[in-house]
Amino acid sequence: MNKLAFVVALLTLAVGAGGGYWYARTLAPHTSPVATGEVPAERSPLFYRHPMNPEITSKVPAKDSMGMDYIPVYADADADADAEAGPAGTVRIDPVTVQNIGVRSARAERRVIGHTIRAVGRVDYDEERLARLSSKTEGWVEQLMVSNTGARVRRDDILLGIYSPQLVTAQQEYLLALQNRVALQDSPYAELRRNAEQLVEASRARLELLDMPAHQLHDLERSGKVMKDLHIHSPFDGVVVSVGARPGQYVTPATELYQIADLAKLWVYVDVYENELPWVRVGDGAQMRVNAAPGRVFEGKVTYIYPTMDPKTRTAQLRLEFANRAGVLKPDMFAEVTLRAGQRVEAVAVPSEAVVRSGAREQVFVVRAPGKFEPREVRLGVSAEGWTEILEGVRSGEEVVTSAQFLIDSESKLREVAGKMREPAAAAPADELDMSDMDMIEMDMSDMDMSDIEMAAPAPPTQGEHRHD
Repeated sequence: MNKLAFVVALLTLAVGAGGGYWYARTLAPHTSPVATGEVPAERSPLFYRHPMNPEITSKVPAKDSMGMDYIPVYADADADADAEAGPAGTVRIDPVTVQNIGVRSARAERRVIGHTIRAVGRVDYDEERLARLSSKTEGWVEQLMVSNTGARVRRDDILLGIYSPQLVTAQQEYLLALQNRVALQDSPYAELRRNAEQLVEASRARLELLDMPAHQLHDLERSGKVMKDLHIHSPFDGVVVSVGARPGQYVTPATELYQIADLAKLWVYVDVYENELPWVRVGDGAQMRVNAAPGRVFEGKVTYIYPTMDPKTRTAQLRLEFANRAGVLKPDMFAEVTLRAGQRVEAVAVPSEAVVRSGAREQVFVVRAPGKFEPREVRLGVSAEGWTEILEGVRSGEEVVTSAQFLIDSESKLREVAGKMREPAAAAPADELDMSDMDMIEMDMSDMDMSDIEMAAPAPPTQGEHRHD
């Protein structure tokens, strides 16, 4: 019984298959594209190109010197090429390759570019508050009121007294001139009275030119007695840096008696490299730290940028000014200085790694479409904190390549060279190629890596297998 049911099922399946085949053959003429006129017309190629060198083309089918057929180029492929056309050197890379070579991109944006300069500074005296005292007349040191280096002095403090015969003579002349003016003040001759007044003025001017202090002049006029010592006073509040005279010492105008410095303000010299100079401006703020005051930050500013460069270190020197009311800072200290350099507001900037510097020019690759990269020559500004200012060539919002751009650059240069070699008109057909074209083909073949050509070598026979020639 089971065998009979199996035979019946097999016959039923055969009949169904035969009926389906007959039905399909019956409908075939009504659904054939040929019957309905839907067979697409065969495309005719525009031209044929060399399989190895796209620059060599032919109007008719041809073979190269190795027997390889020229590749036909159709109208739609040409239209696609025109749609993808761009500036010379534009590169088109498929998405898989883009991912494999690790292409990343970022957008150019407007941002505030700031720069921080860190350098080592050296503390020094404020040259405008540094005095070197000497006498304008020869003599001997009679009194030395301040004899210690490092002593603090106040403005107009008497530092020492000098006995000078020249000064004594000048005082005597002044006293005689004063007496002569008194004697001639009632003279009926105006000329005598005028000469007496001029003599007094000349004698007093001579004492002033010898740096006789005003209080000693006043005492001389009031007492009428010649004073033996000429006093040397401190010009401002400060600290005695050096003492150059001792009691009884003979001094001349060339002798430096004292060196006094005002330490309330100090200068700090900082050397910066020339690529950091565009960031520095007079008035920029600065912070300073010294080992003598751990944890303390001193605030100052840039007051001068020296106009020369050090030819050995290629650095320029800056002068900073810091307040030192508490006296913590001392000349010749070393300090860590941080300059808050000026900022460029609203500058179009790209990540610095996006710039390809070839020496002759700087360029970036702009993403025109997915997988399409256009080389763009740019004019650069300053660089800071990983960003570079673009003065010309890229607009804000455009996307630029930030990695693998050197691989893209190599391909772009090849495309650019190929574009320059391509003639505007169609190239000559294969049967009209001259020897220069053949040389180009041979040169291209010689530049090829033989590893790129798959050799169809026969596989060696396996064990137990024999080869029959």
